[in-house]
Amino acid sequence: MIHTPHRPKGGRTEVEITIHRPGELTPELRGAWHRAMDESPEYANPFLAPEFAIGVGRYRSGARVAVLREGGEPAGFFPYERGPLGTGRAIGLGLSDCQALVHRPGVTWDAGELLRACRLSIFEFDHLVQEQRPFAPHVTGTFASPVIDVKPGDGGYPEWLRGTYPGLAKTTLKKERRLGRDIGEVRFVFDERDPQALRTLMRWKSAQYRRTGRMDRFSRPWIVGLVDHLFRVREEHFTGVLSVLYAGDRPVAAHFGPRSSTVLAAWFTAYDPELHYYSPGLMMHLRTAEAAARHGATLVDLGRGDKEYKDWLKTRELRVAEGFVARPHPVALAQRLWRRPVRGLRNTVLAHPGLRDPADRLLKTAGRLRAQGAAAAPGARKNRLPEP
Repeated sequence: MIHTPHRPKGGRTEVEITIHRPGELTPELRGAWHRAMDESPEYANPFLAPEFAIGVGRYRSGARVAVLREGGEPAGFFPYERGPLGTGRAIGLGLSDCQALVHRPGVTWDAGELLRACRLSIFEFDHLVQEQRPFAPHVTGTFASPVIDVKPGDGGYPEWLRGTYPGLAKTTLKKERRLGRDIGEVRFVFDERDPQALRTLMRWKSAQYRRTGRMDRFSRPWIVGLVDHLFRVREEHFTGVLSVLYAGDRPVAAHFGPRSSTVLAAWFTAYDPELHYYSPGLMMHLRTAEAAARHGATLVDLGRGDKEYKDWLKTRELRVAEGFVARPHPVALAQRLWRRPVRGLRNTVLAHPGLRDPADRLLKTAGRLRAQGAAAAPGARKNRLPEP
């Protein structure tokens, strides 16, 4: 732990900041963090829970948490990753769909002073909760993050589906009946504890990344390790939830994501590509939303990004921000000059269908060519994830 007493300028309430490795957080600090989440709905997302920071800290040596205290009491928690030369980023950047300094209502801070206490020259974020006003001057763009407000139905899944998504119900239920006839009786397990089912999901998702030309996240051992770890976490404010749709004994589709006491985050969803004509991905999202409501969730966060299924399912949108907080420092300037154009180009492509669709086709073509090349290579063999 690095102890850095800190007195804000301008007569504000004295704030003391201490820096911790996530695994060093005491039960008292984790409890205070959970209370801050409970007191502000915008901080209820499981990616903002200490359990997520602790999980990332097991695999990322630069993971840290700044604890802000007012009057000696813990009042705010800022998880981040510190890289070389003081470059900083939101914890789990690239994986986390929600980022923030989680704090009790009424707590204020200065972004520059926070970075100084954390020994950061720059801090990068891409899914920042919009209510983070001290970071507002440093935002370079805001984006829609679709969500589903959910509540349990009066009957079973078919009744819930007809009442919530009448435009999707008839076709979806028809495809489920066909799947049941062709493959086996359809059943859904919201909280599947079989680690082999998680491995199946990872294999499907890994193949999907390669097929569509995206970076295969599950080719990175630390991400596999993090997902394995979170799968085993069973706490009130954070539970790793694996949901699986079966036809008979055959897994058809699966989803893994973290859940807080009220929010389920949609994270990794994939399905058996041999059964794509049954629309198993859409079935998975609908079944998961209905079951999440029955298990106490009030919100399913679909995450930032333009996808057709998100437009079908969302009930409203939150806003998340991306940007850089920087102190006057040569490293911060170099980081901005390198990262900002790349991010701007990506956002421009994603925002315009005329650019996005050709780029998507190009990635898929590249993915197919890579897959064909790998299959033809001497000694080629199937990609295997390590056993749990």
